[in-house]
Amino acid sequence: MKAFSSIGLLFLSNVFMTFAWYGHLKFFGKGSNHASTSVWVIILISWGIAFFEYCLQVPANRLGSSETGGPFSLVQLKVLQEVITLVVFIIFSKLMFDNFQLSINHLIGFVLLIAAVYFIFKG
Repeated sequence: MKAFSSIGLLFLSNVFMTFAWYGHLKFFGKGSNHASTSVWVIILISWGIAFFEYCLQVPANRLGSSETGGPFSLVQLKVLQEVITLVVFIIFSKLMFDNFQLSINHLIGFVLLIAAVYFIFKG
């Protein structure tokens, strides 16, 4: 149960993280009504969004870490985090940006990351 809770919280935290890191490109980009918004305002908005990412990410790592009674080693948690980040990023990018295209190189890289998860968990 801790594993599923940890992974679920990591997914949710990554949704907030992705919006904080890349959402401004969509909502405050060249084609938006808010393109002239000061970068300092955008930074503050991103920090506000990132706050919720941390509110989910910290408990996810505490639940998942073997250091606090969870099922994952520190390395396993980090590799899970990276794969989840890419999955959320791809979904976000496909939904939010019309010009986002996945190439064969992207897919090969993603398969290699999944292989990394396999080898990290096998060890």
